[in-house]
Amino acid sequence: MGLLKVLVSSLLFFSVQSVPVSLLDKEINCGYQACAPIKDEHINVHLVAHSHDDVGWVKTVDQYYYGVQVGTYVGAVQYIYQSVLDSLKRSKDRRFIVVETAYFWKWWKLQSDQTRAEFTQLVMDGQIEFTGGGWSMNDEAVTHYQSTIDQMTWGLRILNETFGDCGHPKAGWQIDPFGHSSEMASIFSQMGYDGLVLGRIDFQDKISRKANSSLDFVWRGSASEEADIYTSVLYDLYDAPSQFCFEMSCNTQPLIDDLDSAEYNMDSRVRLDDGKEEVGSYELFQARLFVDSFVNVAAKSYSTSNVLVPMGQDFAYQNAEMWFMNMDKLIKYLNENEVDGQKFNVMYSTPACYIYAVHNESKGVISNDLKTDDFFPYASAEYAYWTGFYTSRPQLKRFERTGNNYLQVRGKCAEVTPRADPDYD
Repeated sequence: MGLLKVLVSSLLFFSVQSVPVSLLDKEINCGYQACAPIKDEHINVHLVAHSHDDVGWVKTVDQYYYGVQVGTYVGAVQYIYQSVLDSLKRSKDRRFIVVETAYFWKWWKLQSDQTRAEFTQLVMDGQIEFTGGGWSMNDEAVTHYQSTIDQMTWGLRILNETFGDCGHPKAGWQIDPFGHSSEMASIFSQMGYDGLVLGRIDFQDKISRKANSSLDFVWRGSASEEADIYTSVLYDLYDAPSQFCFEMSCNTQPLIDDLDSAEYNMDSRVRLDDGKEEVGSYELFQARLFVDSFVNVAAKSYSTSNVLVPMGQDFAYQNAEMWFMNMDKLIKYLNENEVDGQKFNVMYSTPACYIYAVHNESKGVISNDLKTDDFFPYASAEYAYWTGFYTSRPQLKRFERTGNNYLQVRGKCAEVTPRADPDYD
């Protein structure tokens, strides 16, 4: 209970600009109600549309948000939100997850009441789902648990006061930290999350888990069954499968399902050569592996018929319609065609819906694999250990501790200082 008390009581000195209550009184179809149905005797492919937006990396937060310093990195978060909003309104089937509350909040504060109402309706309908929910996707090696709790508290408070229950994330989405801590798993479990998705574990561990169909497992972050949390590791990293990234920068050929067009390419793009045409370039060969090498092989690495396929990359969906138009065609094609006798049920989904489907199919018995330790150190390849940022660079850890100390002092001062502005609580 100590942790939960901290989550409730900390960071009370910030103001949250929420939408009018009338907008939250509309019919709600968020959470598990919004999950697409799962089919027996099919491989259920969960396409998760996402954009991984670092809250500071090679540019500052504002530089990433507005898209300046293009010589360093091309990306503008402000375009992502508006573009996704416009695309989701075109089809009720489309879905998108929002992860970093820092960018969402910056965008939200600049929007008109009309735009906020449209966005809120998409949240209520389950088309937009918040995942993770913290201010950022925090590091798990250097960051002290107090800082982790603080940044999660602030992000979750914003979502709760803005969208109510529909703003409450059900799944963690730690896809880019360089290794994972059992303490983070324990925190997610204590906060009531139903599951956790990871991106980076040691390459040898991943090879072993793929071979043993144990990329999903139960993680006991602390010495209590109450700390257990279902955990799933992405088959590769969080980028879309090869040749299925539909961002402008990817230079990927579009999917063309027009049978009257000489450029029709659905058969060649989503499965291996069927004998009707020769396999040309290496890139074309890779493109044909979506089913035969990615989906079918990935399915063997998990314990149920469900496969989570991330459809995104860093700062993706600046032109969201390029992604969604091609995914619409991919979903339609695979749902209408068997490949070597295998049936597919492809859908827009979220990490929470994937976890929900796995839980229902396994009847709550996720895996016999119980993990109780960390995923440290992280190695992405032989002799490629990502450990320097917490071993040979101690000043980084010091800056994190000092920064959090300043935040705590600021919070205590705010609690005892009279407020001239009634909007600040």
